[in-house]
Amino acid sequence: MNEQELKALISLLDDPDAEIYQALEDKLITCGPEVIPLLEESWEQSFDVLLQERVEQIIHKIQFNQVKHDLQLWKLNNEEDLLDGLLIVNRYQYPNLSEDEVYEKFAELRRNAWYHLMYDMSPIEKVKLLNNILYREFGLSGNTSDFHAPQNSFINKVLESKKGNPISLACVYSIVAQRLDIPIYGVNLPKHFVLAYMNEEKPDEVLFYINVFNRGQIMREVDIIAFLQQLNLPPTDDYVKPCRNLEVIKRILRNLIAAYEYVDNLEKREEVQLLLDLIDQA
Repeated sequence: MNEQELKALISLLDDPDAEIYQALEDKLITCGPEVIPLLEESWEQSFDVLLQERVEQIIHKIQFNQVKHDLQLWKLNNEEDLLDGLLIVNRYQYPNLSEDEVYEKFAELRRNAWYHLMYDMSPIEKVKLLNNILYREFGLSGNTSDFHAPQNSFINKVLESKKGNPISLACVYSIVAQRLDIPIYGVNLPKHFVLAYMNEEKPDEVLFYINVFNRGQIMREVDIIAFLQQLNLPPTDDYVKPCRNLEVIKRILRNLIAAYEYVDNLEKREEVQLLLDLIDQA
């Protein structure tokens, strides 16, 4: 379908007949993201409230379909790239974000740590360096005043506000660490996501844990086991060893579902549930 035909379809979006509108909507949605600039142009040029609302609705549906497609593709082909998964989740709320800004911020944080990184540093010294760069210099902290806010789950907002929940802070911390070849990975501890510093010589062995929500506090295995005992849970590998990036993204989506429920936005809650269902299937 050429541009003129698309514009002709868009011009009919104010039709009062619900069936005609539904047919037009379905046709435009199948055109995908390529039709969005024309829809935005029509929104700007129109003073018809009904047409503007319908255009917004169609754009959102197209973008939501794209997020669903990208998330499924990430699960199949690119799960190793945690940042890519985070940016796909980000596109749900911020579809027009310039993602280069996020990549540039991570490059800057990595560079700032790399300047001070020395080959003979011990794991504890490397964590102290990362803590200094991320918490003292950059200013990262836990969002204790608005813990349930949806923005805690969107990576661009976490970098912008420098505040987040345990899992979003853990994502920032682990992405910077791994870009410096420091073996720090997420651990899916119930109620409180943490990080594990792995033994480079024995990759399955955890040296210690890092509580990112408490400014990078170092925790031992006994601390993790004691925490699990408080929850009446056994210290299984699911709770004490690094998890897949897929589990990280699923937990972020669960947090988002709870956040939208908390602010009583049921429409967004249902949409994010759909995203979770897509990647939660075996």
